[in-house]
This record gives sequence, C-alpha cells and structure tokens, in this order.
Amino acid sequence: MTKVKRKIIEIDEELCDGCGDCIISCPEQAIQLVETPSGKKARLVKDIYCDGLGACIGSCPRDAMNIEEREVEEYNEEETIARIKEKAPEMLKTHIEHLKEYEDELAKHHSHKMPGNMPSCPSARILKWEEKDEKTGKESRITSQLRQWPIKIHLVPPYAPYLKDAEIALVADCVPFAYPNFHQDILKGKSILIGCPKLDDMNVYIEKLVQIINTTQPKKINIVHMEVPCCFGLIHIVKKALEQTGAQIPFETIKIGLKGNKL
Repeated sequence: MTKVKRKIIEIDEELCDGCGDCIISCPEQAIQLVETPSGKKARLVKDIYCDGLGACIGSCPRDAMNIEEREVEEYNEEETIARIKEKAPEMLKTHIEHLKEYEDELAKHHSHKMPGNMPSCPSARILKWEEKDEKTGKESRITSQLRQWPIKIHLVPPYAPYLKDAEIALVADCVPFAYPNFHQDILKGKSILIGCPKLDDMNVYIEKLVQIINTTQPKKINIVHMEVPCCFGLIHIVKKALEQTGAQIPFETIKIGLKGNKL
C-alpha cells in the first residue's frame, strides 16, 4: 500500500513491561500485546488504526511511548471503525468524541504529500468557507451556496464542525441535476449530505446519521428526494435514525419531479 509521511505512535519495546494500560486508553484499539522472547510487549496492530494523536501516551507507566513522524500507511477511519466495533464496541462513542476534540490537530497531522510531491486526495478533508459579497454584472453566473467539504454521507465525519446545530439537507444525489435552482432554493444556509438509498446500504446511512445526531445535534433535517420510489428510502433513514437516538428533531420532505419541478 502507498505510504505517507505522518505522525504515529512509536513504542520502545525495551522499556515496555506489557502492562496493557495503553490498550485501555487507545480509543482506536490500535494496540495489542504480543509474546516476545522478552515477555509481553505492546505493538501497533496496523499503522492504519493509529491516528497519531497520542491519547495512549499518558497512560504508559514506563514512558515507553512517543509520537514520531515517519513514512507509514495512512490512517483509515473506516477500517478503524470496523475494528472498534469488532473488538470494543463500547469504545465507539469515546473514539468519536476523541476525534471531535482533536479535529484541528487531526487535519494537520493527516495533510500529507504523496510520492513525487503529488497532493493526496482531498475528498475526505473537512472544509468550510464563508460567503463573500461580490458585485455582479449583467453576465454574472449563479453563485454557489456550497459552504463545506466533503458532502457525501460516507465521507462526512460525524464530528464535522459544519454539522453542529445546523439545518441539514439530506439530498438524493440526482436532485441537484434535476432541480435547476437547487443552490438558491434548497442548499442556501444549510449543511448538505448526499447519497443514494438505492445503490448504497441504508443501514450504513442510518448508522452514520445516528452518529451525526448524537454528536452534533442538528436543529432540523430537510429530506430532498426524487419522485421515483427508491428515493423514498431517505425518509426511512431519517425516521429510523431519530427512533434510535430518541432525538426530537423536526424534519420535512421535498419531492422533486423527473422534469425538475417541485411536487
């Protein structure tokens, strides 16, 4: 796999006494104890599970852990979530809170360059920008109302700052193509989540929305879907997420026709 230069935990096995305290304090469950000729020692399970923030360092009674910067595999949030669910599902909430607390530091640690100075893929970077007033002439184009990145449900982290106390537009990904005034009528002033309930796993969507609701407590959810039957799955997703969280968040639906009109 491609490696990047980033911060990651380094464990000095000569100092490590195998107590396992670091495992308890690691929200990502990235550390395990292994048998060595010198006894049990703590080691990283895989580089992809370690976010490099060092939550485990303070728990080591032997000062055997440090953060260093070197070429390793890039941190993988999806794989990490899967591991937490398998090994310690009770740590999932702690993991999300951990990422939320250190979101600025995490972005800094994981802004890397690929080999040959090629920029790494920006699809998972969290971006937010403010609207600027600009004078427009007769030939001016419609101004984009998008104020965030990423926008796909799978890529948006549940702790993204632009979701906190926000009015969320949960949008079927065909809508912006069908509805001509999407930016002004639907997107303006909202945070957006885009997905397709037909092609993607709705249970995954429900789980992500539950995390978002629990973490950021949005003030309203606008469900925007096409008139085709499969698109109504977005309504099911929101109802299930609200049912699981018990949150009293108002929501409304907007149905768009295939010819681009509101129904």
